[in-house]
Amino acid sequence: MDAPPDSISLLATEPVRLAVPSCEPGIGRVIATTDAEGLIAGVEIEPLAVWPDDRGCFFEVARFGQGLVARFPPGTTQVSGAFSYPGTIKAFHYHREQADCWVPSSGMFQVALVDLRVESPTFGRKNTCYVGVMRPWRILVPPGVGHGYKVIGEGTAGLVYVTNRFYNPDDEGRLAYDDPRIGYDWTIQHK
Repeated sequence: MDAPPDSISLLATEPVRLAVPSCEPGIGRVIATTDAEGLIAGVEIEPLAVWPDDRGCFFEVARFGQGLVARFPPGTTQVSGAFSYPGTIKAFHYHREQADCWVPSSGMFQVALVDLRVESPTFGRKNTCYVGVMRPWRILVPPGVGHGYKVIGEGTAGLVYVTNRFYNPDDEGRLAYDDPRIGYDWTIQHK
């Protein structure tokens, strides 16, 4: 499958050039539909089909060669998972080479994204997505987009993530969840 012409390459041979922007305080644009205007360039979202019945439910995390992970090379793709307790904030992470495909498996997340790519047309833009059991989505996060989450609600939340490269500590960048340059507001918004 060829990449759409307006997408950011997930198979770049050169790491992307990054900088921490000075953002307006807040949560940025809330992304409420998979085709919402204002989405950070290269971020892609697709609904996650869930098949419930009287025993529970079934969902497919990914089919290699299809959907958001179609461009992930089979020889270096890794599937991992994490469970986090209510109120946990894990942010901000970024990669110069690795792309992530996030698939919430339980609970609810407030996902925060910020574009750190200097050459991106959306450099400095922030997006927020509320995803999980009430909004089952897959989210593709390209290299150079800072990403993180807060577990919202009263239960533990599970996140499965598929990456296009094996874990490499040299490609793991971190910014504090409360970095004043990003100015992300992790407080409850609808008080």
